[in-house]
Amino acid sequence: MSKNYLDFKRSKDFPYMRDIVIDEIYKAAKKNRDIFFATPDMGAPSLDEFRVKIPKQFVHCGISEQQMISFAGGLALMKKKIFCYAMSPFINSRCYEQIKCSISAMDLKVNLIAVGVGTGYADAGPTHYSTEDICIMKVFPNITIYTPSDDISAVEIAKKIINKNHFNYLRLDRDALPSLYKTRSFNFDQGYNFISKKNNKVCIVTCGYLTHKAIKINETLKGKVDIIDLFRIKPFPKKILNVLKKYKVVVTLEEQLAAGGFGATIQEEASNNNIKINIKKFCLDDKFYFENGGRDYLHSKYGLSSDKIKNFIKKI
Repeated sequence: MSKNYLDFKRSKDFPYMRDIVIDEIYKAAKKNRDIFFATPDMGAPSLDEFRVKIPKQFVHCGISEQQMISFAGGLALMKKKIFCYAMSPFINSRCYEQIKCSISAMDLKVNLIAVGVGTGYADAGPTHYSTEDICIMKVFPNITIYTPSDDISAVEIAKKIINKNHFNYLRLDRDALPSLYKTRSFNFDQGYNFISKKNNKVCIVTCGYLTHKAIKINETLKGKVDIIDLFRIKPFPKKILNVLKKYKVVVTLEEQLAAGGFGATIQEEASNNNIKINIKKFCLDDKFYFENGGRDYLHSKYGLSSDKIKNFIKKI
């Protein structure tokens, strides 16, 4: 594995998740006139083909994400399949009321795609951080939440949501991430997959960008931890609880605030099912962040440094 494994932001070797997902939707929309795509963003090159070749199914809504959500609800009432795409904080926190009233409460089948989850837009400052989107979105009772960790899982999840009529929230990383599932099977129905399994005492549960950070940490620890990619956060895959209870310590790793992330979800589900799991949550400190910089800089400053995680695991 390259020493620069996490230095993949501008790599030509890995495609951007947003382009992979948009391309799958575009291919489906060419065959189905009832598929629509709405966005305030024109920054993704993959949007150009959609806009030019099937313009009647493409809506550029301008910087008015709340209106986009209400518009999507209207299309869904007309039995259209609608995908809404935007930067993460602008499609969830900005649009909370519209998602609640125009989609969830109406039990409408709309697909929301957020790009740049967590600190993906680390260079853009606090307005663009999305450190609470899981907390915001998981409260909706009829939603399914996915976080792919590479191009292969992104394609598989995209195909499923295209062919399945449901209220979906798809969390995409801003960066182009290396493939994890070229040599591993991707079990969609299970909701999680082992990335590394050697029956160690410690298991890291994570998803998205931080799955790759967990792999790097495990390399430096010479394979002393198991790693699970929890790509479906809701509905929560309850079978994972019986897997996790066998470990001495379960480490959750996420770019979310402590109160509402998937680490808190695992604790809640374990308690509700009377299953004892020793969980250590590594997440972002419970505060607002008024700094910008690289992702590693923010991690080191606010509780997610690799050294901090490694030192904790070494003591187990």
